[in-house]
Amino acid sequence: MGSNVIGYFLLFAVAFVCLDARTEKTQDYTSFHYHKGALLNGDVSINLIWYGKFKPSQRAIVTDFVASLTSSRRSTVAQNPSVSSWWKTVEKYYHVRKTRGLTLSLGKHIFDKDYSMGKSLTERNIIALAAKGGQSYAVNVVLTSADVVVQGFCMDRCGSHGSGFGSGKKRPRFAYIWVGNSEKQCPGLCAWPFHAPVYGPKSSPLVAPNNDLGLDGMVINLASLLAATATNPFGDGYYQGDKNAPLEAGSACTGLFGKGSYPGYAGELLVDATTGASYNAKGVNGRKYLLPALFDLKTSACSTLF
Repeated sequence: MGSNVIGYFLLFAVAFVCLDARTEKTQDYTSFHYHKGALLNGDVSINLIWYGKFKPSQRAIVTDFVASLTSSRRSTVAQNPSVSSWWKTVEKYYHVRKTRGLTLSLGKHIFDKDYSMGKSLTERNIIALAAKGGQSYAVNVVLTSADVVVQGFCMDRCGSHGSGFGSGKKRPRFAYIWVGNSEKQCPGLCAWPFHAPVYGPKSSPLVAPNNDLGLDGMVINLASLLAATATNPFGDGYYQGDKNAPLEAGSACTGLFGKGSYPGYAGELLVDATTGASYNAKGVNGRKYLLPALFDLKTSACSTLF
């Protein structure tokens, strides 16, 4: 089972260096362009593969986020800013290309509570786990629990995305994402701004909107990687820079969440009057989320919800 180019989500530590170079004045955003490959389109299911121990309340945080993206549920989210309005920045990529759009829906759940591949995984293990999901019109999302060590996790990535080939004569190509729970291993890198950063200004951490810094951090990384998977699923779509380490729709805007954000400061955000939690998007079932800025093709800049 092979994989295409992995889109690595930049760690917050790297953001202190890279974001200083990606200001509107110094960054050449024109280098962010289309490389003539496919975008993910059509009716696509997001299958969630839970590896390790997750509480039902934790699974609900991710499930409700995915449900908030789907067109069939958007009517239930009347108040803005919403998760679905955040996703509209991704939809602009399809409008610019004048190509068939993408409709996401929540697919099936696959549980591996007994750590069938152990608690130390390689990229090859991640692809094998991802292959357990649908292999046609699907994005298979592998979510690893806080006690699972994954190759490169906390060192050069908080998650990744890529593609694999299914079984059978046709060997369909499927897209996959992996995101790890960093609560115990590196919350200052992969769950910022809900934990004090390891590097840079020691600003006070924000209160996580779902009261779980590990899962709320996973949602931030998953959101960024979903945007990257849609717009650069097989390594030849939209990105900036080196193909082997591309800046994609989400990672081009690492560490930016609200108006006025800069390295070490998440920007102007909404605050829940009851819990004190910070967020910038509303989802189904009364959920609140903090979602990353995305690169907007039409403005050639990082776009936040407000």
